[in-house]
Amino acid sequence: MTPGLDPPSPPAPPPAPAVLSREEAVRECLRAVIDPELGDTIVDLGMVRAIAVTGDDVVVDIALTIAACPLRSQIEQDVRGQIEALDWVRSMEIRIATMDADEKAAVMARARWKAREDAPDTAIPPTARVLAIASGKGGVGKSSITVNLAVALAQRGLTVGILDADIWGFSVPRLLGMESGVGGVEARGGKMIPLEKPVGRGVVRVLSMGFLADEEQAIMWRGLVLNRAVQQFLQDAHWGDIDYLLIDLPPGTGDVQMGLARLLPRTEMLVVTTPPLAAQKVAARAADMARKGYLRVAGVIENMSDFTCEHGTTYALFGSGGGARLAHSLGVPLIGSIPLHADLAEAGDAGIPVAGGEGELAGIFAEVARVLAVDVAPLLETSSCSARLIERVEAAVASGDEPSH
Repeated sequence: MTPGLDPPSPPAPPPAPAVLSREEAVRECLRAVIDPELGDTIVDLGMVRAIAVTGDDVVVDIALTIAACPLRSQIEQDVRGQIEALDWVRSMEIRIATMDADEKAAVMARARWKAREDAPDTAIPPTARVLAIASGKGGVGKSSITVNLAVALAQRGLTVGILDADIWGFSVPRLLGMESGVGGVEARGGKMIPLEKPVGRGVVRVLSMGFLADEEQAIMWRGLVLNRAVQQFLQDAHWGDIDYLLIDLPPGTGDVQMGLARLLPRTEMLVVTTPPLAAQKVAARAADMARKGYLRVAGVIENMSDFTCEHGTTYALFGSGGGARLAHSLGVPLIGSIPLHADLAEAGDAGIPVAGGEGELAGIFAEVARVLAVDVAPLLETSSCSARLIERVEAAVASGDEPSH
């Protein structure tokens, strides 16, 4: 030691993390509940009027824009799922009320600001439910899930759009048997025309880089160029009157995911995972990114679950229960589990989705589509709830006038 110098002081310990009260913990978890039409949390929108915690029992008062809001059951389900994810909760009561004039005015002001600042015009009709199919990592079968879910929804008589936003790793055209080569997309009035595939009583409409580039050609784009491609698919295309738009995202939490939150803030996310713990942890990051961008996480789909051999014996080759654990940790429903089955890969290679045929896999995808269309993300009437506010917001933004309340 140098004479005359004091020994260095030990580093100060890091500050202890703040311990949230139980009421604060409930409020924080409810920030994961997103109004998909307004693209904001129910906490920040002022829809959470009060939270009361007595021991392990929770009572939450939620105020909706109108009593007959078609989003009521969805919001109540999301609130319940988030609170149930708190391990200490024994019971809960969710009380639904209607906003008064001042509360509606506050929601209107916030919605107007977000519409002006964050939501560029797109060709996606306001009635369509927009579902982004996401995964934290590649190789979990996200594109196969997207294609078969679209086909299963179309079998219900719906018109379903697929936007293949996996610009680098596009595979949707091959999975649907729609490879058309370079220049396969026609234009009308300066806008692209999605390719169509009739499916049962419905139809699937698709836009993909696979229609514009050779399948073996590397797409070496990053950042703004990637986002511009996705923006053109959303804005410069004749999507028409679609019921659902499924967006096949690239894996991870990169530029496309962040850009989508700005381009289409009413997007909702379905997270695809496989059973192993490592896959769940990575998938959770995708959900976390969605919520930080004010996108609703609608549910989890587990792919490559149990494998049943030709003798009828079932094996959990990659473990079991992973999808359920992820769904519970996120406070969202597990929409379905897709077994590990050779037919899924073979059908994809042949361009004939299994959801369009018969058998076990077709039945499973039909049930996933039913749960999605009936319980998780049903089609909404646009004449009520916050959809009416959105119309007034859009009119106000277009005119530059202040909306009347």
